[in-house]
Amino acid sequence: MSDLVQLTKDGEIAVITINNPPVNALSPGVPEGIKESVEASIQDDAVKGIVIIGGGRTFIAGADIKEFGKMTSGKKDRGVGFNPILKIVENCPKPIVAAIHGTAFGGGLETAMACHYRVAVPSALVGQPEVKLGIIPGAGGTQRLPRLAGVAVAAEMCAVGNPVPAPQAHEAGIVDKIIDGDLLEGAVAFARELVAAGKPPRKTCDQTDKISDQAANQKALAAVRDKVAKRARGLMAPGKAIDAVEAATKLPFEEGVAREQELFKECLHSDQSKAMIHVFFGERAVAKVPGIAKDHPKIEIKRAAVVGGGTMGGGITMNYANAGIPVLFKEISDEALEKGLSIIKKNYAATVSKGRLTQEQMDQRMALIEPTTSYDKFKEADIVVEAVFEEMALKKKVFAELEKVTRPDAILASNTSTLNIDEIASATSKPDYVIGHHFFSPANVMRVVEIVRGKQSSDTVIATSMAIAKKINKVGILVGNCRGFVGNRMFHCYQREAQFLLEEGARVEQVDKVLYDYGMAMGPLAVGDLAGLDVGWRIRKEYKHLEPEGIRQPLVVDQICEMGRFGQKTGAGWYKYEAGSRAPIPDPEVQKLIEETAAKAGIERREISDQEILERTLYALVNEGATILAEGIALRAVDIDMLYILGYGFPAQRGGPMWYADTVGLKNVYERVCEFEKQHGSLWAPSPLLKELAESGKTFADYDASKA
Repeated sequence: MSDLVQLTKDGEIAVITINNPPVNALSPGVPEGIKESVEASIQDDAVKGIVIIGGGRTFIAGADIKEFGKMTSGKKDRGVGFNPILKIVENCPKPIVAAIHGTAFGGGLETAMACHYRVAVPSALVGQPEVKLGIIPGAGGTQRLPRLAGVAVAAEMCAVGNPVPAPQAHEAGIVDKIIDGDLLEGAVAFARELVAAGKPPRKTCDQTDKISDQAANQKALAAVRDKVAKRARGLMAPGKAIDAVEAATKLPFEEGVAREQELFKECLHSDQSKAMIHVFFGERAVAKVPGIAKDHPKIEIKRAAVVGGGTMGGGITMNYANAGIPVLFKEISDEALEKGLSIIKKNYAATVSKGRLTQEQMDQRMALIEPTTSYDKFKEADIVVEAVFEEMALKKKVFAELEKVTRPDAILASNTSTLNIDEIASATSKPDYVIGHHFFSPANVMRVVEIVRGKQSSDTVIATSMAIAKKINKVGILVGNCRGFVGNRMFHCYQREAQFLLEEGARVEQVDKVLYDYGMAMGPLAVGDLAGLDVGWRIRKEYKHLEPEGIRQPLVVDQICEMGRFGQKTGAGWYKYEAGSRAPIPDPEVQKLIEETAAKAGIERREISDQEILERTLYALVNEGATILAEGIALRAVDIDMLYILGYGFPAQRGGPMWYADTVGLKNVYERVCEFEKQHGSLWAPSPLLKELAESGKTFADYDASKA
């Protein structure tokens, strides 16, 4: 047998154990080991039944994702594939029981469904999450799952990709029995009962009861298609997954599997799948900081404190409480404190009302939050996160105060989104303990933290920051210190071009629609209204003295702010908003202001194509991103991609701005940037790194590989 798969016996029951830590992925050798073990058990007359179980912490968490990349690059011949191996499992003349703990995802669930029976511990999860990689199940998942669970459940699982807890899977018919207590003992006992009762193997492929009502099938499929159309805008795989499930209802099993394979290959070789696999590995890549070992000493965070009880401070406080870490929540007055606490309670209550949190859990989390208007207990905090207004003088004042009231070894983190971390650190005598933790709004929801390394931030503080990001269920991405860091420095260029395009002839709703149709969560102008136009206005005033003379700046946005139009919170910004609604309404008053401002500035307005809007906004991101890479502010192109996908609503199926540029071709991007420089001046000067990569026929992915 393969080293990855062991075959043992418990009396007349063969036990096949998969041992491919950490998650028992179906890496090369595992499918073959399962096949050999099943065949050996068939040949052994003493064996009457078989149990397949995962060693360690899980059953089979799915395929080895690296293998998909090899298939699309032509570096791997798929050989006989996994389907024939599962057919051997399904055709085994002796009953096979899959014993599930941890997760049975993707190929893991497909393996379990090819078995004749399935048992699971109550905490187990099953699922077909392939759509999250831009693909669909490719080893019979879309054909066996509807036969077990019905079309509605199967289509939802395959098209949305969310995990299903074992009790729910039992209700649906995916799992035959929930095992309380030792899983292996329970599974072997279950197999013995089958043998004693003379139960023959029960092939999933032969079951048709749950897929025989065509009218019900079509109704269920239509409902899932409607749900997916709203949730998975622009994604190819969810629709293909539903098509494959539909094939299960209309074709004999073998033909359905063949159709699934066709659809699987269409998805696998698509740009979307390649981009989403890049994102999958990207989330793991950004956790690694060159020069800081995984086991570098870290400060244990047992208690946190947050200064500032506004929207951001409240969200950050919730993150710590959600992770079970007690947190001091400070504001300057009882009134401000009560307001901040009421927002936190409202957020938790909304989650409870949706059934994603119990009232007991909410109460436990609220109990971890200690409101205060003083610094009295700050000596107990291992980390303090400052979340006051984005003004340098105020932040320096707070940090000077924090140094006096915290322990010398407490980390002092600023939630600044643009301001110089080194200048903030200069207000203390311990700059090595100062770092930026830039959360994104809403901080309790958004999954990313931009961790800003100051000139003197210690490796221990950096390592602790990366670890605490993970602990509070965020993806920490380390960046260097400059104005706007990585995310907002690039976003400034994106917003700048969107606003220039308005002055030159595009309409507000046109710009937003082009970027929304591309896949962005929102258009750039709608984003401004959501975030609050006053936030950027305050930052621009803070930095006005640093702006070089003679460089063109957008002309309209500050005028809109001077009118008191800050976006959704004031009912008007780039758009108008009706009371209680977030739906943007184009505003003729803004259009008139844009046209008058352009005329006064001597800007000749013209028809602007959707393609120009797309290229001007996205290539501005890419060009600035290349400069940031060359300066070392971002460690890798993938760091930028992940920051933009997780923090700015960039579509995962495009892979992030730098990956997208690679798919367009850096030569094409560079040539267009050069054209924009001729038309619009020095703001479009091509990044030297973009020029170098384009002229040498290389990509940002090559650049990352060269630094690995």
